[in-house]
Amino acid sequence: MTRFRLLAAVGAVAALTLSACSGSDSATTTPNAAPTDKVLHLSFLQDPGQPPDPDIFYAGQGLLLTTNIYEGLLQYKAGTEKPELEPLLATEWTASPDNRVFTFTLREGVTFHDGTPFTSAAVKASFDRRLAVNQGPAYMVSDVESVTTQGDYGVTITLKAPNSAFLDYLACPYGPRMLSPEGLAKNAGTDNAQTYLTNHDLGTGPYTLTAAEVGSKYSLQAYPGYWGDKPYFEKVEIPVITDVSAQQLQFNNGQLAAILHDLPSSAVQSYLDNDAFAKYSLPTMMSNYLYLNPHKGMLTDATNRKAVLQAINVDELVKQTYFGRGEVADQLYPANMIASDLAVQNVTHDPSVLSGIVGGLPADQKAVTVGYDSSNPDNQLVSNLIQTQLAAAGLTATVQSYPTSQIYEWIGGDGMDAPDVLTLLAWPDAPSPYTWGHISWDPDGGLNYLGCSAPPITAALARGLETGDAQAFSEAAAAAADTGCWLNVANVDDFVVAQPWLKGVEEGHVVTNPNSLRLAGLSVG
Repeated sequence: MTRFRLLAAVGAVAALTLSACSGSDSATTTPNAAPTDKVLHLSFLQDPGQPPDPDIFYAGQGLLLTTNIYEGLLQYKAGTEKPELEPLLATEWTASPDNRVFTFTLREGVTFHDGTPFTSAAVKASFDRRLAVNQGPAYMVSDVESVTTQGDYGVTITLKAPNSAFLDYLACPYGPRMLSPEGLAKNAGTDNAQTYLTNHDLGTGPYTLTAAEVGSKYSLQAYPGYWGDKPYFEKVEIPVITDVSAQQLQFNNGQLAAILHDLPSSAVQSYLDNDAFAKYSLPTMMSNYLYLNPHKGMLTDATNRKAVLQAINVDELVKQTYFGRGEVADQLYPANMIASDLAVQNVTHDPSVLSGIVGGLPADQKAVTVGYDSSNPDNQLVSNLIQTQLAAAGLTATVQSYPTSQIYEWIGGDGMDAPDVLTLLAWPDAPSPYTWGHISWDPDGGLNYLGCSAPPITAALARGLETGDAQAFSEAAAAAADTGCWLNVANVDDFVVAQPWLKGVEEGHVVTNPNSLRLAGLSVG
C-alpha cells in the first residue's frame, strides 16, 4: 500500500528576527565568493530518518541522496512545471494498449558504482529485491507477473492486471531503482543487503555515497565512471543541522550553498526582502489539505461539512501563510497532476451558511478541534487562522497539535480519537491521479486519515486505473468533493534560497521530487 509523506519541518521553530535571518552585515551586502575546491555544501534540517536504501527510503527529507545516487529506467524531466517522462536507464519504451505489457530498450555503456555493467539482468534482480525487502515502496512492483529479458539490453515487464500508472511508478522519486546484481549477491547477508546499504550504495547515479552518519552528516562523491555528463561538484557535504536559526546563520555567512526546504514563513519573508541571495519558488505537487471528520458531532452530516468548508477563507489562509511560495488551489488533486479544466473545486466562501446551521445546533455540537502535524509550523499558523474563521461563524474551535505517528494511527480507525478538522501538507509518490485518489479517498487508502469515502469514488478510480482516462479521475474527484470531507487549500512550491554564485537551481529541480535537486547539473558562475 502506497504512503505519502507529510512535509516535515523542524519540530520546534521559534519566530526568527530579521537579524537572525540576515546574518552579519557583510553576509547581506557582500556574499562569499564561489568555492574553488568543487565541494558543494548543503544541509538537512532533520536527519532523513531512514537509510538511503531505495527500497526502504520513504520519508520526506533524503530524496537528495537517493535520487542522486540511484537511477531507474525512466525519470521526469527537470526544469518543467508539469511531469514529463523521459529516458534514463531505458532509452526507449512501449506500452500495450491494455496497459499490461511494457517493453524497454536499455542504455548501453552504464556501470554500477561497484564496476558491474548494467544489463537486463539488473532489472529482474532489482524488482525481486524490492519485493523481498517488502517496505513501503514495494507496492510499485507487487503487481508484476514476469520480467523477461531479450539479450543484455532488452526487457519486457508483464503485469497481472492493467495499470495505467505503471510508467509513473518507474519514473517517480520513490520508484524502483536499479541495483548491481553482483553487489546484491556479494553483500546479501541475511537481510537482502539492507545492512550494507545503510552506509554504502549499489547505484548507477552521478554520485556515490561516502558517508552516512545518522544524526550527523551525509557525504557524496562524484562517480568517475558515470555514463552521463560529469558533475561540476566533485564532493557534496550534507550535515544535519537541527536548529533552523543555526542553519540560516550558516547559509547567510556563506558556509552553505543553499537551503532547499522547510523554511518557515517568517524566514521566507526575510529572504524575499533580502537582495543578497537568490530566491526560487519552484513548482511541486505539494498541496495543503483540510480533512473533515465524518464520524464526529455536527460533521456526521455532509451538509454541515460543506458549510464548514464554505466558512474557510482560503484566500486569507494562503496570503498569510504561503506568500512567495504558493497559491490558492482550484482543483481537488495536487497541483500539476490533471488538466486544469478537470477536478475543479467549487467551494464559495460564505460563512453565513455555517452561521445559520450553528444557530440550530445543540450546545455540545458547537465545539470542534482543529488539528495539525506538530512538525509543521506553517500548518500551526493555518490552524490558528481557521480557528478564528470558525469562531466568527459561531463555532468554538480549539487548535491541537498531534505527532505524525499518531496521525497515521487514525488510518483505518473509527475517527473518534481524531480531531474534527485536520490540516496537512503532503505530496504524491507518483503523479498519477489514480495514485493520489486511491490512497486519499478510497476506504482502504493509506492516507485516508479520517475514514471518509463513497462508492462512486472507488468505481471511478478503478475505471481510470485500467484506461488512464482523465475524465474518470475527474469524476472521482467530484464524488470526493461531494462528501464534503476534503478541501485542497494551497498548491505549495519549493522555496529555495541560494548563494548568487550557485547556478543550475531551476534547471535541476523536478516537479515530482520535492526538497531536492539534481546535483550533477549545479555549477558556479
